[in-house]
Amino acid sequence: MYLGIDIGTSELKALMIDTQGEIVASQHATLTVQRPHPHWAEQDPERWWQACIEVLAALRRQSPEEWAAIRAIGLSGQMHGAVLLDADGKVLRPCILWNDTRSAPQCERLKNSHPRITEISGNMIMPGFTLPKLHWVAEHEPEIFSRIDKILLPKDYLRWRLTGHFVSEPSDAAGTLWLDVSRRDWSDELLAITRLTRAQMPELVEGSAISGRLQPALASEWGLSASVTVAGGGGDNAASAVGVGAVSPGDAFISLGTSGVIFVVNDRLQADPRSGVHAFCHALPGRWHQMSVMLSAASCLRWLCNLLSVSESQLMEEMAQLSDEQLRSAPVFLPYLSGERTPHNDPDATGAFFNLRHETPRALLGYAVTEGVAFGLADGLEVLGETTHGIQQCSLTGGGARSALWAQLLADVLQLPIVTHPASASGALGAARLAWLADGGAEHEVCLKPAVQARYQPDATRGDWLQQRRRLFRTLYIQQQQVRSLLPA
Repeated sequence: MYLGIDIGTSELKALMIDTQGEIVASQHATLTVQRPHPHWAEQDPERWWQACIEVLAALRRQSPEEWAAIRAIGLSGQMHGAVLLDADGKVLRPCILWNDTRSAPQCERLKNSHPRITEISGNMIMPGFTLPKLHWVAEHEPEIFSRIDKILLPKDYLRWRLTGHFVSEPSDAAGTLWLDVSRRDWSDELLAITRLTRAQMPELVEGSAISGRLQPALASEWGLSASVTVAGGGGDNAASAVGVGAVSPGDAFISLGTSGVIFVVNDRLQADPRSGVHAFCHALPGRWHQMSVMLSAASCLRWLCNLLSVSESQLMEEMAQLSDEQLRSAPVFLPYLSGERTPHNDPDATGAFFNLRHETPRALLGYAVTEGVAFGLADGLEVLGETTHGIQQCSLTGGGARSALWAQLLADVLQLPIVTHPASASGALGAARLAWLADGGAEHEVCLKPAVQARYQPDATRGDWLQQRRRLFRTLYIQQQQVRSLLPA
């Protein structure tokens, strides 16, 4: 048995797979984000650990025999978060998350003063990445900065609690801007820019390699063998790619979770920082990947449902009753509730509805949100450029993949066949597969593409009016930039 743990933004998930790759049990626990100031997004790492304990205890109760047979654990998690520890292992402040944009001013200064960051890391300097977060801490919380002994990414904080070792792997480390992505190793030059050293970073192993063993006290308490190992694992999207079998050059998938991602596998580093496309290491040796990333995707629909006091399932049912005639005149939604990355790199972008009327039903608001997210993903697909020419279809993962309406809309907007898989084909599954690989599993047997749950073909009859609405969407973003300059900061 192999255990995969995925620490997301809204929940921590865990599942077990057997040696046939079948999922035998899964559990999850809810997480919340704290936003004490505009542009801030934080979480308490201790809550991750407590959620991990809760979820693993539930798995043990659910499948006690399978639990006792666990041989290895894999980890996956939200990227870019800055967990700061002192010399005693005490967390110095709440973790600054991937969708926190407070470091925008630091990014602007870094672009002008340190162009080597982009050259070595292969990525544009953006507020979501870890390096500018540390510049913010150094400027605004110097006492905390002076006490930093270790900097960990979210999943690697869990690894430290599980194994007692400070270890990361290249796919997650690539999102810090401290990694020489082509060499898959920390860059001393980039660390020095932030007044840090390699000693403050975790060691690096590949995602499919062993990073340590479960601490004996935990193994005893949890009824597990003392020989249980912990794999390197992967950043959330790289692990999800392993979960959907996107491991060969040209494989691609879309993640429709809190954020929205288009992920394409490469056999070498293909960096184009000017486009806002991310170029990172894959969770498997000798492979890299490109991503377009929008900061708010399925979280936009969750926001709307909370605002309207309606469940997502109920709103989706109402949306399914809308006619194409109604959809053609629907409001247009800009999905930039947390700013935006690809292609705009605009941390100050905001969400907006246009074309609201007295008679606008909430179902049309829901449709506008799903359409706006689809248009944002289309902008990302466009700047991926030649990388996407060989894509025959895209797998769809994340919470949004549960919606047939959204999947069909993506197929129509992107003009690509979309396939969905069982809901468990996620970062947790990829993490479990990486654990299996670390335990000696063969990649061609472990990293299979999961069964197709549904297939969505582009509807040519909807293409023209959707493209007209997309042109309006892009125009409204440009106009919104002008309007923002008139608003108070």
